[in-house]
Amino acid sequence: MKKNQGEQVARAASCSYEEVLRQFHSVAGGLTTEQAEENRDQFGKNQIVGPSHEHWLKLLGESFITPFTLVLIALAVVSVFVDGIFAQPQDRSFVTVWLISIMVFASGLVSFVQTIRANQAADQLKKMIHVTAAVSRDGRYQEIPTEDIVCGDFVKLAAGDMIPADMRLLQTKDLFLSQAALTGESYPVEKDATSATESNIAMTERSNLVLMGSNVLSGTAEGIVIATGEDTVFGSIAHTLNEKPKQTSFELGIKETSLLLIRFMVIMAPIVIVINGLTKGNWLEAILFGLSVAVGLTPEMLPMIVTTNLVRGARVMAKKETIIKNLSAIQNFGAMDLLCTDKTGTLTQDKIVLEYHLDCNGNESNRVLRHAYMNSYYQTGLKNLMDIAIIQAADTQLTLHPENYRKVDEVPFDFDRRRMSVVIADQSGKTQMITKGAIEEMLSVSSFVDFDGQVTTLTPTLAGHIMQEVEKLNQQGFRVLGVAQKTNPPEVGAFSTGDETEMVLIGYLAFLDPPKETAKAAISTLHAHGVDVRVLTGDNALVTQSVCQQVGIATENMVEGSQLEKLTEEEWDKIIETTKIFVKLTPQQKADLVQRFQKKNHTIGFLGDGINDAPALKVADVGISVDTAVDIAKESANVILLEKDLMVLERGILAGREVFGNIMKYVKATLSSNFGNILSVLVASIFLPFLPMLPLQLLFLNFMYDLSCLAMPWDRVDQEYLASPKKWTTQDMGRFMVWFGPTSSIFDLVTFYLLYTWLCPLVAGGSYFQLSATQQVVFIAVFHAGWFVESFWTQSLVIHALRSPKLPFIQSRATWPVIVATSLGVFCGSILPMTSLGSSLGLMHLPTIFWSCLLGIVCAYLCLVTLVKNMYLKRYHQLY
Repeated sequence: MKKNQGEQVARAASCSYEEVLRQFHSVAGGLTTEQAEENRDQFGKNQIVGPSHEHWLKLLGESFITPFTLVLIALAVVSVFVDGIFAQPQDRSFVTVWLISIMVFASGLVSFVQTIRANQAADQLKKMIHVTAAVSRDGRYQEIPTEDIVCGDFVKLAAGDMIPADMRLLQTKDLFLSQAALTGESYPVEKDATSATESNIAMTERSNLVLMGSNVLSGTAEGIVIATGEDTVFGSIAHTLNEKPKQTSFELGIKETSLLLIRFMVIMAPIVIVINGLTKGNWLEAILFGLSVAVGLTPEMLPMIVTTNLVRGARVMAKKETIIKNLSAIQNFGAMDLLCTDKTGTLTQDKIVLEYHLDCNGNESNRVLRHAYMNSYYQTGLKNLMDIAIIQAADTQLTLHPENYRKVDEVPFDFDRRRMSVVIADQSGKTQMITKGAIEEMLSVSSFVDFDGQVTTLTPTLAGHIMQEVEKLNQQGFRVLGVAQKTNPPEVGAFSTGDETEMVLIGYLAFLDPPKETAKAAISTLHAHGVDVRVLTGDNALVTQSVCQQVGIATENMVEGSQLEKLTEEEWDKIIETTKIFVKLTPQQKADLVQRFQKKNHTIGFLGDGINDAPALKVADVGISVDTAVDIAKESANVILLEKDLMVLERGILAGREVFGNIMKYVKATLSSNFGNILSVLVASIFLPFLPMLPLQLLFLNFMYDLSCLAMPWDRVDQEYLASPKKWTTQDMGRFMVWFGPTSSIFDLVTFYLLYTWLCPLVAGGSYFQLSATQQVVFIAVFHAGWFVESFWTQSLVIHALRSPKLPFIQSRATWPVIVATSLGVFCGSILPMTSLGSSLGLMHLPTIFWSCLLGIVCAYLCLVTLVKNMYLKRYHQLY
């Protein structure tokens, strides 16, 4: 926060209401549209520009300066000395340096462009998620995007709202906030517009200020905006408070795989250098070749291909009504094996209907409906679906005269009390407090009951009778709220939760929220795809049990929130594995359960849309919310569903698994092929009198192969692969390399033998040691060209063999983009020795007889790979 702006906020917190209005050119009732535009120009936009993405210069540097490109650069530096400075004048050439530079530039540029595209795609998707606030503009309150708020605006707050800017409170009613994002303190903080605050205390501790980054837990308020965007307290410290997100298993997998490759480099490169230095006598060339071997072991295009997959995956999922806020969350979405979900609106239709309004004798009562209507109509907090159902039912069944009453006060809903109250007065001045809430809580604050037409003391017998009737309704799937009232409560302005005592219970309301028609099929489909479903709800046991029975969730074991506090660790372990339904949970208990599941090595998705779901959404591996959720739920989630339906979620899970599968195909096929090439080089270096492939040739081979893999994100995966969650495991990666790398080495060595003993002597005119220096150059060029082409063919075609457990080209075929890309790559690799570029790389035109031998070698190689693949599957049961 700028110094002068900080002083402005402090002054606004301590000066009078009239001075605040003058300071921000506002008036009672808020700004007009024209005034809002003027204030935006003067005080700034309500946007925090802070680095949601890293600066493009940093991204550019990270794209070019990677462990892999650093090795390439080192190779180029060594080449400057070997091929340039220390070379004989007639042999001096900087072609290698130029080609390596082009490769570094191309690889870095493509990676940089894809990263920028990924950031832009994520931003575009986030724009589809709208967060609004109730702002007074042009004389009336209306919902506007939070970024359109300006200093001087009047804003109303209710439970579930994010604080959209720094505000001076004008009116409050039992307002409690969470300021965890600002202070790290998880306990609720009470705010009061009328409290005087000292000028020397922290902004977060001032009772009449609410700050951006906080969220309303309960109560209501009205305030005037005194700072926006970068000038807010949150904006001033956003860079230091931006907690680095927890690394997904996908990100950890890439990191661990990189470490695995580095270990291989540390072992293989020195061995290759020593062998070639001893056998060839040219240590500079051996060092150069050893470095190229290290690069040859790594997939240079891995970051770019991963990013391309994620960007495409996010766009595919957006078409399936699933918005990805964090691209790295896609893999966790596909890896999810346990979905924790609330009940209301997810398993049910989210269209609550008031079926019954009953007195305490169980008879229909318009009086009960009228009192419930007054409570729902006059409350200014978070109107839920039951409030709407009450108002709709009263509108159709009663003749209402709300103008005959006026609201005096209210005590807003919170999740501990699970009830809310309003105080109204009629034209004669008679006041009454009307309270509605969960039936257990209503019985706890009622001392009397209207039974058989008379107000009598609420005895344990009467309470038991009422609970029996309520349980009968619960068992039928009805959710029940109690309604109570108290005439002439204390004086105006003194109302609080302490006044909710000695009330008269007059009846109860029965709501029905039937299960969605798709819920049972969706849960069955999720189970078929390896995702178990657990219900975590604040609702009571009987209603939840009824709904779960209808949608196919086992209800044998159910645990209430109050029971969780008494469990031992041994009991926790048992409950976590066996219990499908948890009821009457507090928000923190939901989050605690998610963390308990995570400790059991589950990848957890949590689906919720209410303020009570925000803590669990934050700690889940994948927080999933919906576009109609409260602001804090959408902010806490990684994934936003545009439709609140488990079928949409199931489609998103499959899309996430497809993205991960295509990444795995590239990584595993590339690493095994590269590892095979290095093994071949290692063995050949021992026996050959020259390098089996020049450093630049090896690098160019790797680069061309990676370019042909750019179509991999557009491949399909087998339906069988989608059937279960997938996680990145480095152990599996190393195992795959060891199994399939040596398989390609076998045919590399066969190729070496045929080239060295037959084809090269045929072209050059004799065996290597019998030739002149000029003929030896031809011999080596033919050898290099032969292995270059054979290696490119096997690397490109093995993608088709390893992309699926099925028989390649027959039982499972790649998409046309992949077929075209690999075919084009094979074609370019085959004709390269015939071009001037091939000549500059030290390659030579191959005789016709080579191609018939190549076909035989490639066919045999693919057959052996298929055989090894079947053995691998029998032992490890999955390919990637």
